[in-house]
Amino acid sequence: MRQPDSERFALLRRCDRIWAVASIHGDADRLIALHDQLSRRIAINDRVVYLGNYMGVGPQVHAVLDQLIAFRRWLIARPLAFATDVVFLRGAQEEMWSKLLQLQFASNPSEVLRWLLDHGTAATLTAYGGDPTYAVQVVREGPVAMTRWTGGLRAALAAAPGHQPFLSSLRRAAFTDDQSLLFVHAGIDVSRPLDAQSDSFWWAAGAFGRITEPYEGFKLIVRGYDPQHAGLVATPYTVSLDRGCGFGGALLAACFDRAGQVIETLEA
Repeated sequence: MRQPDSERFALLRRCDRIWAVASIHGDADRLIALHDQLSRRIAINDRVVYLGNYMGVGPQVHAVLDQLIAFRRWLIARPLAFATDVVFLRGAQEEMWSKLLQLQFASNPSEVLRWLLDHGTAATLTAYGGDPTYAVQVVREGPVAMTRWTGGLRAALAAAPGHQPFLSSLRRAAFTDDQSLLFVHAGIDVSRPLDAQSDSFWWAAGAFGRITEPYEGFKLIVRGYDPQHAGLVATPYTVSLDRGCGFGGALLAACFDRAGQVIETLEA
């Protein structure tokens, strides 16, 4: 059996079903509604995998993380439940937030900032007390000003109960202990082994629909972010879950059995 690096990958042990939750993108209202449905359906030996992009785009980033932390607390407090029953993957938005907090080290901070703000990070910045317009000014002032500014953002993150530990605990991918199902954020580079994916989990979304054979023995790869927001799209070897939550669409979740069959879906 594959032994994962526990700092990067999560192993889903002895589970009957796995609930996978698509990208949320700062829409706490839909997340709360989905959790209400899920709380009435989840069973002992079920696992829950959140597939990244909790932050960015939508206006309720702070409330989304609060809700995720609270619902995880409820899940693992149930009888016979364990902390490993719930897994949170790192999404592109969380990766971009991390890059923003290190902006002073970028070789071209002005271009990096512009790209980050244009791709959803402005909402996360605002959630932690930042101002996108002021950020542009800070970059012009140089590394010292940027270091002071990102330090203030880190302090705001640390002041939000549980947010910093939550973001520090995110995994890159998750798979079942029989190595039948692999859960990723947006994509994967099938030419490289799992432990050599680098940033493909976040940026290799385009090739996901062209996977035509099993990858490293996995029967199915499930992702939670689709740039097209096309809903539940299944091929013989992949399932994509994303109906555009945060962009005006619904939040989607799907329940998989150990064979990789979708046995139930939820929308909010």
